[in-house]
Amino acid sequence: MNYHDIIFEKKEGVAWITINRPQVLNVLRFETVAEMTAAFEDAENDPTVGVAVLTGAGDKAFCVGGDIAVMSALNHQTGQQWNNALMKLSSMMRNLSKPIIAAVNGFCIGGGNELNVFCDLTIASAKAKFGQAGPKVGACPVWGATQMLPRIMGEKKAREMIYMCNQYTAEEAREMGLVNKVVPHDELYSEVQKWCDQLLDMSPQSLRLAKLSLNFESDMMYPSLMHGSALLSYVWGSEQTTEGFAAFKEKRKPDFRSFRK
Repeated sequence: MNYHDIIFEKKEGVAWITINRPQVLNVLRFETVAEMTAAFEDAENDPTVGVAVLTGAGDKAFCVGGDIAVMSALNHQTGQQWNNALMKLSSMMRNLSKPIIAAVNGFCIGGGNELNVFCDLTIASAKAKFGQAGPKVGACPVWGATQMLPRIMGEKKAREMIYMCNQYTAEEAREMGLVNKVVPHDELYSEVQKWCDQLLDMSPQSLRLAKLSLNFESDMMYPSLMHGSALLSYVWGSEQTTEGFAAFKEKRKPDFRSFRK
């Protein structure tokens, strides 16, 4: 496959997947999601690969979610196609028989933070920021955040992150259990490589079985992901998402209070 939205490299047992849209803070569009899915599938099928790393190009963002230009054009039909593409990617990541490390180099917001929770381990730059953005733009983070964040950080903190759309520092994210380790920005990838090397010294069979077993309880949330995907398809193109996306593009505060009159 020819990759345009990502960089895919395999080096000494590690598959490096880099979202390569730094000019737009590595937001996701259909092509990005399809290429990431293909890269993870390649890593799964390559017996020489023992670990996968997901990161973002540049030094500003890991990923800040979906491309507003794409999402603001979605309707019920195309919205379901978008949701299906996301589900295919997350299923590939969850079912990958090898550990995935998120190397978070900057902003990790919205769908970017949901990508983070689909990874097994997370190492963050000290300049990284984490958060969700769904209610801020009239959407809802049912692609993993509503299901996984309460298990990771507890119910109250997950509700705070999702409802309030606050952003949290890398150290705050570590304290909440969303990040394994925080390192200086210029040490991020060398630290990730150390973790990769340590994992490559482990039994691949044991890692595969451990991941499968660790996923057991949260795998039972798959119906919630599917229901959320179906429900969200009716949100795309609604008055409230239209207002939310328009406000984002116009760099103004959305007027959601008008919907309570």
